[in-house]
Amino acid sequence: MYTGIAAYYSAKIARFGATPSGVDWTCQATQEMRFVQLLKLCDFASPFSLNDLGCGYGALIAYLDRRHDDCAVDYLGIDVSEAMVRRARRLWRDRGNAAFALGYASPRMADYAIASGIFNVAQDQSRHDWERFVAASLDDLHRTTRRGFAVNFMKRPAEATARHGLYTTDTAPWARYCAARFNATAEVHDGYGLMEFTLIVRKV
Repeated sequence: MYTGIAAYYSAKIARFGATPSGVDWTCQATQEMRFVQLLKLCDFASPFSLNDLGCGYGALIAYLDRRHDDCAVDYLGIDVSEAMVRRARRLWRDRGNAAFALGYASPRMADYAIASGIFNVAQDQSRHDWERFVAASLDDLHRTTRRGFAVNFMKRPAEATARHGLYTTDTAPWARYCAARFNATAEVHDGYGLMEFTLIVRKV
């Protein structure tokens, strides 16, 4: 499964470079709209560490530097695509407090973690197998964070059939899963203009 995911995104970054299209987003505006929602998890009043699972070329760093430059964030980006990690390391080699790792799980404990878009492209995986992957990823995000994590999902269309290869879901199931399995608070944020929702899970 991870080989297929890595190949998909390696092809994107090779074709489009360090751009939103290079990580399969439509544009910078919607990419940053997702960052706004995901970062509602974090308390920017004091420094913290952050794992970015499925980091791509590290677009979140530019957003943090522009919008939250008054808060020191110890950033680690993790991605399954070696091409993505190479590009990210080149792009951010002169920035302190930022590192990148190749892999599908977080290699360190951090205060927070986010994962943007990693559950969308199921390719040819069955729904059952893909949801096992989602659950394993959520377990890892919980295990490697001290305060909590945030992820996003594509919403299940009300009437139209979802495009083949994309995973869509309702807002409630994964919120219930996280609240029960992790004994945590699970907040769903939607209504921000995209056919998706953000799930913020805080440890109690």
